[in-house]
Amino acid sequence: MRENNSQRVRIWAMLCHLSALIWIPLVCLFLIGIPLYIPFLNIVAPLTVWHFKKKLNPWIDFQGRESLNFQLSLAIYNLIIILLLVLVFLITCAIPAVSYPAGTLRANANAIAGAIRSHQIKTIFQAIIIIIAIANYLIMMLQLIFVSIAAIKSYRGKYYRYPLTIRFLR
Repeated sequence: MRENNSQRVRIWAMLCHLSALIWIPLVCLFLIGIPLYIPFLNIVAPLTVWHFKKKLNPWIDFQGRESLNFQLSLAIYNLIIILLLVLVFLITCAIPAVSYPAGTLRANANAIAGAIRSHQIKTIFQAIIIIIAIANYLIMMLQLIFVSIAAIKSYRGKYYRYPLTIRFLR
């Protein structure tokens, strides 16, 4: 099955992987000012290729499932990172403000505590945004590297299993 595949079959198998990188030209369009964003394009594109070509050859079916499993895993990892950071933000904001005794001292102290608290919340929020940006950048770089390796190996007719992949489709 691996070495006997025609070039056409190997090209479709390779496209199952490379179609997940269709977000790269869209990011370039976004950077020059064209706000074109299609969520989960890294899943929709391989799903489309796999859906229409999986019956053509078992090799295309295998490569399409492998590509989809990896892309779905990346989406879940991104969501987990975002949810954890939102949870950290909510826990941090839920810490009650310090209470002071009644009187003018209380009003002044609560005003100062409110100012400090809003500054802390802003700092925490900025840190969370930076962490999300770095995590997304790392995930995109891993995606670019692993998809390129998988595309080359699938075109050569060799098996490749993505690392850190949850096998949704078997």
